[in-house]
Amino acid sequence: MPYIAEISRSNPTAFLFLVDQSGSMDDKMSSGRSKAQQVADVLNRTLATLITRCTKSEGTRNYFDIGVIGYGANGAYNGFQGALGSSVLHPISAIEASPLRIEERQKKMDDGAGGVVEQSIKFPVWFEPHASGGTPMCQAITKAAEELVAWCDSHPNSYPPTVLHITDGESTDGDPEELATQIRQIQTGDGPVLMFNLHVSTSGANPVEFPAAETGLPDAYAKLLFRMSSPLPDHLIRFAQEKGFKVSMESRGFMFNADAVQIVDFFDIGTRASQLR
Repeated sequence: MPYIAEISRSNPTAFLFLVDQSGSMDDKMSSGRSKAQQVADVLNRTLATLITRCTKSEGTRNYFDIGVIGYGANGAYNGFQGALGSSVLHPISAIEASPLRIEERQKKMDDGAGGVVEQSIKFPVWFEPHASGGTPMCQAITKAAEELVAWCDSHPNSYPPTVLHITDGESTDGDPEELATQIRQIQTGDGPVLMFNLHVSTSGANPVEFPAAETGLPDAYAKLLFRMSSPLPDHLIRFAQEKGFKVSMESRGFMFNADAVQIVDFFDIGTRASQLR
């Protein structure tokens, strides 16, 4: 049974985010923010959460290697800058040590008396929102595959990497389906790479969450992204069910027409790997 390897400092896992940064990501969501801004905020918050999961009394344990590949007007590129710009995948301790900046953000909090107050919090930023050009999805998946082949060769016994792909449009450099099939064939001894796909929408249509079949999906593009997605492993099925999603053994890691709330859930579920030691 795959996806059961214990995650440890000697056998970490990897999370690789593929983020569409094409021009259409500048469209505004119901939150009033652009899709690019919304995705960047959730990704930065997710990175902070992953650091917290790896933090023990003696410091940050390198349970995870993390990378971001953006794609848009400049092709496919490392989504990190500064000290993290030299390579795509980095141990979580390097992520913790190298944010681009720390922002002061206002967060609404319960005041304990039935009201709401704003509290200032520190918000680390590793990934910047951008939106320009076309959607070279095939180039991004190819770059991801190159990174993951090398990673799996170096970590043959680890829980396999997870690719979380966020997009709002169709590929402009070819059909990505065969490339997605190839990336899902890269593997460690614990199973093949997981690829989950999130379609970000401003349409206001109801999201489709973790479907079990492509029948009933609204169009050919939704069906394509469904076919590009991995089935959810057992432990992610259980976690999704705990969050209130109706998922089955056939459900795939795919959301269509996702809004701001679904983006948060997608990142949270997608980064719940197996047990940490």
